[in-house]
Order: sequence, then structure tokens, then C-alpha cells
Amino acid sequence: MYSGEELLRPALMTDLYQLTMAAGYCLSGGNGEAVFELSVRSLPEYRSYLVAAGLEQAVEYILHLRFAPEEIEWLRSLPAFRDTPEVFFRFLADFRFGGDVWAVPEGTPVFGGEPIAEVRAPLAQAQILETFLLSVMHVQTLVASKASRVVDAARGRGVVDFGSRRAHGPEAGILAARAAFIGGCAGTSNLWASRAFGIPAVGTAAHSWTLAFPSEAEAFARYHALFPDSTVVLIDTYDTLQGARNALRLGAGLRGVRIDSGDLRTRSREVRKILDDGGLERTQIVASGDLNEYRIAELLREGAPIDLFGVGTEMVTSRDSPSLGMVYKLVELEENGRTSFRAKFSEGKETCPGRKQIWRFRDEHGCCLQDEIGTPEDCPSAGAAPVLVPIIERGSLTYRFPRLTEVREYARAERDCLPARLRLLEAGPGYPVRWSAKLEDRFGQLRGSCPAPQPRQERETD
Repeated sequence: MYSGEELLRPALMTDLYQLTMAAGYCLSGGNGEAVFELSVRSLPEYRSYLVAAGLEQAVEYILHLRFAPEEIEWLRSLPAFRDTPEVFFRFLADFRFGGDVWAVPEGTPVFGGEPIAEVRAPLAQAQILETFLLSVMHVQTLVASKASRVVDAARGRGVVDFGSRRAHGPEAGILAARAAFIGGCAGTSNLWASRAFGIPAVGTAAHSWTLAFPSEAEAFARYHALFPDSTVVLIDTYDTLQGARNALRLGAGLRGVRIDSGDLRTRSREVRKILDDGGLERTQIVASGDLNEYRIAELLREGAPIDLFGVGTEMVTSRDSPSLGMVYKLVELEENGRTSFRAKFSEGKETCPGRKQIWRFRDEHGCCLQDEIGTPEDCPSAGAAPVLVPIIERGSLTYRFPRLTEVREYARAERDCLPARLRLLEAGPGYPVRWSAKLEDRFGQLRGSCPAPQPRQERETD
């Protein structure tokens, strides 16, 4: 059985066709220097921006990707590789990534059509990376973007990740906890994520603790005796208001009470009065139970005296927008010293050819105004700064990954620089993202007589 670390970077966590294509490149001599681009085609319906996340795990995978002898022998046994020459299996045995990676730093707001990462490497090497890179960066970008909205809705109240039990598998729960922290959450209930990433561990007790004792009062007293400095009791197992009165018996050392059901607006007000009348003004009220950004915003508009929100299912599954159109596409190929640009022209799935840079324009206060997707060499004008940065060069890590707390703070600062309309829960006018004139010309020339799609130059992401 695989350990957690092995599950995060196994060579065979990929799709069959990545390896059949790699074999074809090796055997046909078509293994020139390629550039692949990872991006999200367009923003989901309920998102005005995304928060890039997952880069550190993607880079760990790239740098440590190896094919063990037993894995290669298993591949030999597959019908697809029954007649494959030995040269391909030697390629796998010797596999070491020797290319370059440029990417958007984690925590950076990104928009539809923008390159989030770019891989430049021999074609077979770059191809093999596709499945894992899409998987690890998709789930974390998805959850970080959702968490950012939830944290905004909480208006300064704390939000913690309670989603491990509702994630699409244990590994997804771990990565979702990391992404939620980047998005602004204050902690996680997931201990693996807390230990691995330094995220504060947060938790209370379940209804089963209360049910395990003859009375609710005894259950609370036993828990408080064990954890006198961190007791948060769940008070809605039987009757929420009586639960609050039972919690009063624990005295001033009671850190908080949690309400997980019912009318949270009404119950939180009633519980707040019971606690305050009993001299526990500093005891916090924690709310949980199918919360999302819309429900949290509604509760706070209605004046619910809730201090901390535990959010699970809605955040780790990004229920309202559970997937992104994230893709990994070949945009450039160099063979025999000659570079050729590559692009798709499929309706609704067009790709722009060649290597790129995102140039972000800001005002004098640092607030984001618009983005231009252009070539790496051509800075459009003063006031525009590049967003993609070098991460791996010739197979070696050149980027210093910041601590996760630094990523979280950077993400918060960058979110504060977005136009206020993008941080509203209801989607409005989008953020302007355009192709540069040079890219428009390149796309048009490659397509031949067909002009580049007219709306793209002035379109706003939506």
C-alpha cells in the first residue's frame, strides 16, 4: 500500500496515452524541444477570478519523477507496449526532467485564457507531465478560489476548513486543506495537512462524544477536563439552548460553543444572550453545517453574532463550480533548430500559439487595471509587470518557494488589489484580458485566411 508521500509523486499516476505518445515520440524521432501551456479556458459562471495554487506539489513531482524497475516491467506487460522497442523502456529508466518551467506564483489572481504554467522540454518529457500537473493544480486552484470567496464573505471573521470527510478522497482532502489556507482560511481539521504544511490544526468534538455519556452536562465536563485551554463544545445534539446552559457550567475557561444545525441566525442570537448573561462574553460562537459564501454573507447581513465559521463540503468540492476547464496544450515546437508555432482552431477551444507572458497593468496605488497576454520578449509599456516567473531551469530548481503563511498573505494582498466588482458574490463586469497585437497576428497567420476571433481583442473575462 502506498504511503501518503508516495501517492503525491508516483510515476504511474498518469493516463495510458501519455506514455503511448511518449513512446511514439521516442521511436519516431519527433522529440524536439516543445512548449506546453497550462491554462483555464474561461472562468466558470460563478467566478470573477481564480487563485492559482498547486505549483509546489507540481514542481516536486517534476523534479522527483522516476520510473522504478518494477513499474517499467509492469508497463512491458501491457498489451499497448507488447511490441514496443527497448529504447522506450531505457528512456523511462533514465528519465530525468531536464527542461524549464515558468509559472504564476501561488496565490496570484488569474483569469480565463491566461497561461498559469509553461513547460519547455523535450517533447516526450513534457508530454508525460500533463495528467499529474492538471490534476494537482486543478484541485488546488479550484479550492483556493472558492475559499477566497468564502473568506471575503466572512468579513474578517475566521473561517476554518472542515472538509476532509467530504473531499473526493483522502489525498484530495489534504490538498484542499492546503489550498483553502492559501485562499485565506485560518486553519484545518486535517492533521496530515497541518503537520505537512504548518497549517494550524482546529477541531471540536462530534455529536458522538455527547451521545457516549449519560448526560450532555457530563460529556461537556469530561471534555473540558481533558482540554481545559481549548474546549469548544457542540451544543445542538439535543436542544441548542439547553446545551448552551449546560456549557455555562464550564465557566470562564470555555473557549467556544459550536452550532451545527437549525436556524443559525436565531439560535446564535439566543445562545449569545445566554452566554453573555452568564458572564461568558468572551466565549466564541462557531457555526458549521453546509455553509458557503452566500449563506455566510446572509447570516452576517442579518446580524448573527457568529465569530468563526467551519466550512466543509461546499468549499472542498467547490459545489457551485466543481470543475475548471483547465488544459495543457502544445503551443510551440523546435526541431532541427527551427521553431514552429502550434495552435488549435476547434470552435470554442482555440489556443494561441507560442510562448507567452502575462503583462499586468496597475495604477499608482498598485491596483490591477487589466492584463495583456503577449510574448515574453515584448513588454507592452511602462506600468506593466510580468506575472510568470522562472521556476525550473535546465532541470534544476531556481525558485525559492515561500512558506505557506507567506503565500497566504501574498494571496490576500493580491486579492485586495483586484477591482472591487470582482470580489462581489454576484458576477458582474469582468476583468479586461486581451491578446497583444503580435499574438493576434501570429494566430491569424497560422490559421491562414481565417481571421482571429474578433471579440477576443477587447473581451472581458466572464
